[in-house]
Amino acid sequence: MPKAAAEEHEIAGHIVRLSSPDKIVFPGRGFTKRDVFDYYLAVGDGILRALHDRPTTLQRFPDGIEGEAFYQKRIPTRGVPDWIKTATIKFPSMRTADELSPADLAHVAWAAQMGTVVFHPWPVRAAAPDEPDELRIDLDPQPGTGFADVIATAGVVREVLAELGWTGYPKTSGGRGVHIYVRIAPRWSFVDVRRAVIALAREVERRNPAGITTSWWKEERGERVFLDYNQMARDRTIACAYSLRANARATVSAPVTWAELASAEPDDFDLRTMPARFAEVGDPHAGIDDVAHDLTPLLEWVERDEKAGLGDLPYPPDHPKMPGEPKRVQPSKDRDLKQ
Repeated sequence: MPKAAAEEHEIAGHIVRLSSPDKIVFPGRGFTKRDVFDYYLAVGDGILRALHDRPTTLQRFPDGIEGEAFYQKRIPTRGVPDWIKTATIKFPSMRTADELSPADLAHVAWAAQMGTVVFHPWPVRAAAPDEPDELRIDLDPQPGTGFADVIATAGVVREVLAELGWTGYPKTSGGRGVHIYVRIAPRWSFVDVRRAVIALAREVERRNPAGITTSWWKEERGERVFLDYNQMARDRTIACAYSLRANARATVSAPVTWAELASAEPDDFDLRTMPARFAEVGDPHAGIDDVAHDLTPLLEWVERDEKAGLGDLPYPPDHPKMPGEPKRVQPSKDRDLKQ
């Protein structure tokens, strides 16, 4: 068959070119580059709410999800439309990069044209790249646990947030996990916000220690849901609301209401079903920007835990060693514990 001609689309006042629209991106389901492009336009208000003015790492699959993939953290210096907005972010090494910072839906469409399947925004805005405004709680099932266990854990998180007077917004991860987002005022550093998430996670763990864990080391987690506090470390990102996931099922990280979460199935939300759902029910996260909570109560919990002997927890292995951080040694290999 002859190659399909490139197309031009006017989006948010900009012309976005779509080349090779018939290229297969999801071979198992036959979804094409045009399908991906059209999907992001169909959920435009929702994904722009998740991405607007956020430095964003692009997970690109130029030859489809079964081909070579890479994470693009730096926007190319050539061949980029002059209307593309970027934001400068700083890695743990203190090196910097200029990442895509979507100002409108044309930026999302341009990224899709470039083979982006998954969008990974930072929890900051371009104007304050060192001050997170989004607290992210990542519930990660471990071997021996299932989605029902994750939903039960999410319920405990919601209970703790309610006691703080906070509103959390849940979404499926697109896999077997759940993410809960809370908007916070952008006053605190990544270190502060990560410690606050640790304090929150410890409180959740206390309420069901048999089913929930904050243990960084896999050998200590057992058959429990892991609250991955390190998703709030600098340079850690999560696929955003409405982002496709690079799996054979073409699932979506889907915002849901708390009522829906109780009976949700991750495979219910995919490239084909989400546009119709969005048109029918809108965005369950539509109110997420209405309130920015004060982090102070969680920082008080940090102080409380420190007085009880519960300090910091290990950072990811590629981070520089941080002040007050415990050893990054797997307990079974820690010689001091064996003495």
